[in-house]
Amino acid sequence: MTGAHVPPTGPGDDRSIGEIVADLSENFSTLLRQELDLAKAELKQDATKAGTGAGLLTGAGITAHLALTFLSLALWWTIAIWIGSHDHPALGWSGLILAVLWGIVAAVMAGNGRKRMQQIDGLPRTTETTKKIPDALKGHEEKNR
Repeated sequence: MTGAHVPPTGPGDDRSIGEIVADLSENFSTLLRQELDLAKAELKQDATKAGTGAGLLTGAGITAHLALTFLSLALWWTIAIWIGSHDHPALGWSGLILAVLWGIVAAVMAGNGRKRMQQIDGLPRTTETTKKIPDALKGHEEKNR
């Protein structure tokens, strides 16, 4: 611990129990402050990386959406010519066919996404270990086993 003073304890220690408890309290507070500062620094670094990653993923999503739009337009015209002719493409029917295809894709993706969301467990290990903290602070670690 940086900056924390840890006086020697033992037979030559002339401090009172109150002074020892005060030193322990101060050292514990210092340790907690240092851990919180470290956690803040790590979170800030991770948040910066996450922000950059989210921005890039957003850009990729927009670009993919544009690509899908133009591919859909090309497919729409291709289907229109297949079921109609070059002179009289069946734009209405081809649009309906394409809409049904995209509807099926959306339904499959929604079903799979819903199934995955139902599989989320939350934070089981964190919840379990957090429940053990009060006993550990009271010196009753045996109750946590």
